[in-house]
Order: sequence, then structure tokens, then C-alpha cells
Amino acid sequence: MKRILLFACMAACTLGVQATEKQIASPDGHLVVTLNDEGGKPTYEVSLNQMTVLQRSPLGLMLNVGDLSTGLVMKDCEVKTVADEYDLRTIKQRHVTYEATEAVCHFAKGEWQALDIIFRVSNRDVAFCYKVNAKPGRGGATLAAVVEGEASGFAMPDGTTTFLCPQSKPMGGFARTAPSYETSYTLDEPAGKNGWGEGYTFPCLFKVPGESGISGWVLISETGTDGNYVGCRLLNEGGANYRIGFPQQGEMNGFGSTTAAVSLPAQTPWRTVTVGTTLQNVVETTVPWDLVKPKYKASRDYTYGAGTWSWIIGMDASCNFNEQKRYIDFAAAMGYRSVLIDALWDVQIGYEKMAELSRYAQSKGVGIFLWYNSNGSWNDAPQSPLNKMNRTGVRRQEMKWMHDNGILGIKVDFFGGDKQPMMQLYEDILTDANDFGIQVIFHGCTLPRGWERMYPNYVASEAVLASENLHFGQGACDAEARNGCIHPFIRNTVGSMDFGGSTLNKYYNADNRRGTHRVTSDVYALAAAVLFQSSVQHFALAPNNLTDAPLWAIDFMKQVPTTWDEVKFIDGYPGKYCIMARRHGDKWYVAGISAQAEPLKTTITLPMFEKGTALKVYSDDAQLQGGVTVVKQNKKQQLSITIPANGGIVIMHNS
Repeated sequence: MKRILLFACMAACTLGVQATEKQIASPDGHLVVTLNDEGGKPTYEVSLNQMTVLQRSPLGLMLNVGDLSTGLVMKDCEVKTVADEYDLRTIKQRHVTYEATEAVCHFAKGEWQALDIIFRVSNRDVAFCYKVNAKPGRGGATLAAVVEGEASGFAMPDGTTTFLCPQSKPMGGFARTAPSYETSYTLDEPAGKNGWGEGYTFPCLFKVPGESGISGWVLISETGTDGNYVGCRLLNEGGANYRIGFPQQGEMNGFGSTTAAVSLPAQTPWRTVTVGTTLQNVVETTVPWDLVKPKYKASRDYTYGAGTWSWIIGMDASCNFNEQKRYIDFAAAMGYRSVLIDALWDVQIGYEKMAELSRYAQSKGVGIFLWYNSNGSWNDAPQSPLNKMNRTGVRRQEMKWMHDNGILGIKVDFFGGDKQPMMQLYEDILTDANDFGIQVIFHGCTLPRGWERMYPNYVASEAVLASENLHFGQGACDAEARNGCIHPFIRNTVGSMDFGGSTLNKYYNADNRRGTHRVTSDVYALAAAVLFQSSVQHFALAPNNLTDAPLWAIDFMKQVPTTWDEVKFIDGYPGKYCIMARRHGDKWYVAGISAQAEPLKTTITLPMFEKGTALKVYSDDAQLQGGVTVVKQNKKQQLSITIPANGGIVIMHNS
């Protein structure tokens, strides 16, 4: 027995001595990943300017044909610089230049050259994925496998605080439609919790402690997920240790596996880690799109723009022919591109009258987006049209009708979770819709994962506690500014967000006199139209706003862009305040909002405006009464601003 123990100790020591370590540095050398195979278990750690932002964390996959998280030996790494340049109109930055150091590290398990761990390290992002190779055998190679889980972990330093959105349990909430990424964020909480017991939805933001009072920000997410894998979440394993989690068994009404079936060789989606000493890298990152490629060509030249939406104010009853005709006239008066017609249109308007309504809209230069239920058998949501999007033959027949009647796009709602069959449904809807030149918005859904670049007709996803909750409860109205100060730093930074906000009604009711009431200002609504990014925005405006809202507010909402060429972080803190700048063409829009009890008084530097430039400033007084002034940029290109609680500010060229 003593000899056996001695041999085991010697073997362990030998493994430790022979462990291979590889460092992968960003092009500028500031961001460094250290990869190690000590003890047969691959790990990595991440440092920024020699400050540890991720401690040694596990890597690997567990398959039904072998455990590729242990017993692995790193053979070698192929390192090179990769570069890409692309244009994409539907994200925060139209023209993107990407450069990173790529390391493809080969790991063997015995005779099986089993696993490649691929790292990409840019100047602000770390990303990794796995490539599983075919497994040799006497009877032939194993070419099919099931990924049962990932060892992929993220070990934060002690003292890390979190900004996270808890994952809900499946088959709960309205009509058993959960999970749908629609829960309230917890902010500035210490690490160590696991949400409501089911972890957290992506993206996940962390603030890590550093030396000399310098903290680091870390945003963890994933990209490149399609029908070949599952959508994942983040689970806490105690303390500041997190790992990738697969879907919950109860999703999709319990149907389907929580695992991913793959054909070998297979490459998994990318896990992304965006790092910075301020929130600038988080806000400005393009990593969700840098790592993916288009899956097909656009069938037509898709266009984008603002639109109107009656349901948020008038609910189901507003989805009738006469009211939608009124909203089409309103959209035309605003110069908007589209009207979104929500649930129950098939029974309250009907297909024949909808075709007539579409012809009328086109005569006004306005297009129509139509709402559909995704079901299926995964929840009890009763709204129709039902059972049109979940079956290929029926779906394509429906899309042919839409194509023939000039429908611009669809909004598909009430999905059933993140299992592989649901990921396949997202992809199938997008692929079929492109065949008929139809754009797609998802609601009651998962997070987009690089989809703007992967699927050219994809527009946006909800995947957030969105504007409908402002109609449903006063609590959501009271928390509107707090939530608005979260999304530009977390949810919206990794993908287009269909929020449906920026109302100018005082009340969420068609008569504008009763119901839940807005506590944010009109300037807040204008600022949110800039801060919340989606290439198609159906604003919560109503025809009565043409006469009961301030003229300056209506004029701004008529011309605010929905596509952007550039984004710049200026200042902010999740849940407290947010100030950002976006550029459309040669025009910059600087927007800010605040949820803090005391007025936010600060001086901001605006290098995007030349010295002495006349600036139009939309701002609020202490009573949230908005107005417009013209000021000149000083020689230091600075401007002193004040934003009261629940208020906003917008700064742009006076032209």
C-alpha cells in the first residue's frame, strides 16, 4: 500500500513538473491570458495591466463519448494575429476593424487528439471556444456525440461585486412562459449568490477589486449560438466562482434534452470576457459580432427606421382595423417607416382586411410588422396567431402570404427556453423569413448571440424587462430610470434590444388620463431613444402626442435616428446614471439620464464637437419641466450639465 501511495505521489509531482503553460497577449500587450494543463485539467487566467481580473479557472467539455475536462495534455499552440473588417448597419458601430491574437491549443487524451481550445485576445476582449475532433476507434471513428456540459468557469477575485439578472425557473409567470430573460437586475451585490437558485442570464457584469483603488469591469457573455448548440447561463458555485450552465430540464414544458447533440468535428459557441478599468470597453465592445460570420446572404436590401405601436398604450382592444389605420396615419405624419400590429390581429382584423390595411399603409409610405405567437407546445400563451411559426410548411405558407401583401416584418413572441430544439426554431424562423424578404424581431425570448451579423434579416430581441411592464404596474414606472441606467451597460451592449419605450403620454392609457403614470420626464424619453439601441424602434408614442406633447419633443422624435455609426462612453454607473454619445452620419447625439435621488451635476468633455460649436441642449429643471436652449462649446470642449432624478439631457448640433 505504501508503494502504491508513493508511486501516486511521484506521478502527481511529475505531472506538476511537466505542466505546460502558455501566455497569449493582446496586440497591445496589456491583456494577457495564461493557459495551463497542470494535473491534466486545462485552466486559464486573465490579467489586465498585470491586475488579475479572472483567477485560474477551469476549461473543458463533458461528452457522452469522453470527459474532456480531465486527463488532457497540451501538445502545442499555433499562435497568429487575426484581423477582420466589416460593416454592419444594425449594431452600435457601423464599421468595425477587429484585431486579435489567436491561439489554437491542441489537447490530447491518450491517443485521441481530442480537443482544440481556441482563444482570441483583442485589446479589450478575451474569447474562447472548443473544437472537438472525431474520436478514433477500431470499428471506425466516432462522428456523433452529445455535449453533456461544460467545465468552463470564471473565478473572480475575492471582493468582486455583481450586476446580474437572475434566471427564472421554467414554466412560471404569465401562461407558464418563463424563462424569457425578463427579471429585475440585482446591483452591487457581493458574489456568492446563485440568483433565485437557477443562476443568471447573460450578459453578466462584475466589478473586480484592484490595487491602489483601481477596479476592473468584467462582462461575461456568449456569442455564435445557433441550432447546433444550447443557449447557456451562468451558475454560481460558491464564493466568486461561476461556471457555464446548460438549460433547465423543465424548459419547453419538459420536452427535449438539456444537452447538445453535435456531429464531430464540432465547434462550440464562444464564451466572451470583456475587460476594462472603466466601463468604456464594456459599452463600446463589438465582440459579439467580431467572432461570427453571416450564415446566408440577405435576400433583399433591408431597411431600418422608427415606427409606432398601439398595443403599449391601448392593449389588445387597439388591434382593430380603424385604430391601426389611425396609427398608420400617425406614422406617416411622423415620417416613420413602420407600424407594429400586435396580438389578435388575425381575429380582430382578419387576413383579408389586413391585406387591405397593408395596401393603405404602403400608399402612405409606411410598412407593417405583424405579431405572431411562437407556439408550439411549450407554454399556455393563448394569443393568436397560434401554431404558425413552429411548423415549417405552415410557416412558409404564412410568410408567402406576407411577402405577397407587402408585410415588412414579424415580431414572434413567447418562446420556450434555451434547449437545442428552441435554438433551432429561432434559426429556422430567421432562415425562412429571409427567403421571403421579411425582417424578424423576437419577444419573450432568449438573448441574441451575434445574430445581427449571422442572420442579415434579424433585427432585435426583447430579452429584458421591457416597456409593457410600465403599463402593467406602477412599480415598473417608479423604477423606470433605474432600469434605464442599467441596460446600456449590460443587456444592450451585447445585442439589439427591442424595448418599445420613449412614450410622451403622461398615462399608459389611450385617453392619457388614467392608468399607470410616467414619473420620468419628456427629455428622459428623448434620451432613451438614443441610449437604447435597435435598428428598428417602435416607440410608445400615440397620435394624441401630436397635440398634447411639447412641440420640441415631437420634432426631436420625428428625426431621431435608429441606426448608428459610432458609440462613445462618457460617464455612468449601472443603476445610477448613464451618459453616452452616438453618431449618425456626421451628427453626434449625446444623451444622459439619472436615477439618483440628488441631481447629477457634472462637467463632461465632448471632443466630438469643435470648440465654439453652437449646441442644442434638451434639459429638465428641478420639476422635470423640459425645454431647449442653445449654448456654445467652450475652449476646453467641456459642458457643465445637471440631470435631476428621473430626468434626462440630450446634446446635439444646433442645425
